[in-house]
Amino acid sequence: MKVKQILFKKGGEVYTVDEMTTVYDAIALMSEKDIGALVVMCRGIMCGIISERDYRNKVILKGRKSKETPVRDIMTKDVKCVTEEYTMQDCMGIMSGKRIRHLPVIDEKRNLIGIISIGDIVKAIIDEQKSEIQNLRDYITSSYPG
Repeated sequence: MKVKQILFKKGGEVYTVDEMTTVYDAIALMSEKDIGALVVMCRGIMCGIISERDYRNKVILKGRKSKETPVRDIMTKDVKCVTEEYTMQDCMGIMSGKRIRHLPVIDEKRNLIGIISIGDIVKAIIDEQKSEIQNLRDYITSSYPG
């Protein structure tokens, strides 16, 4: 299964914040939308990603004030991205190798078109396995009439 199939099932909605958004407002949006990361935009171009981990490691543990700190000060700038043609296995390799949970999805012009999480990949794998199991059951029961 490829990223484009995962995005088709989940939808391509991506929540973003401007680089000057306060960490507090970003965390509030994550809480409201029940998501673990936001893409950070700088003048309309993706320039980073902020996650719950960034908040924990760069605000809470550093004693910063979330209502005064802009996301640009704590965002991850080296954002790993994938295209719709990447496979689940490709994404799992990147996520486990880089110890990240979210991958922005871009098109050939580097436009942001979606985001996938480790949860999306796990769900896709489970759905794929369920389908394979059902196909095997159907095959077995049609081969051996009872």
